[in-house]
Amino acid sequence: MSALHVVCPHCHTTNRVQSEDLGNAPDCGQCHAPLFTGHPVNLGATDFERHIARSQLPVLVDFWAPWCGPCRMMAPAFDEAAAQLEPRVQVVKLNTDEAQGIGARLNIRSIPTLALFVNGREVARQAGAMGAADIVRWTQGQLARTSSMA
Repeated sequence: MSALHVVCPHCHTTNRVQSEDLGNAPDCGQCHAPLFTGHPVNLGATDFERHIARSQLPVLVDFWAPWCGPCRMMAPAFDEAAAQLEPRVQVVKLNTDEAQGIGARLNIRSIPTLALFVNGREVARQAGAMGAADIVRWTQGQLARTSSMA
């Protein structure tokens, strides 16, 4: 039995969850809301840093902006991908207009951009709009590549 740290998408508390319980719809110990919603979580700058630093699950981030046409087109596909990737991956969105410092620090040059973080470190990045199947395939491929390098 191994426990993983999972950050709650609602109150942003770090929870310890047994790895075998991930698929059993675990709830947050603090706010009692589900840890996995099947939808991307919209994060602000502070919450983004907490999720990346504390989650022991991979975190897939969609860097987007409300004025971006391709971002709006990709939103339903990203939502669908979240339903397929959770609970093995936490799926989040970061509005680069509201968190410009993070976008600049991570050198986000175009949107939409997907970035995959594992153990607090960016391991892969893909710019441009993608369909749900492509997002899932890309994420799973990057995770397989990352785990084979570990």
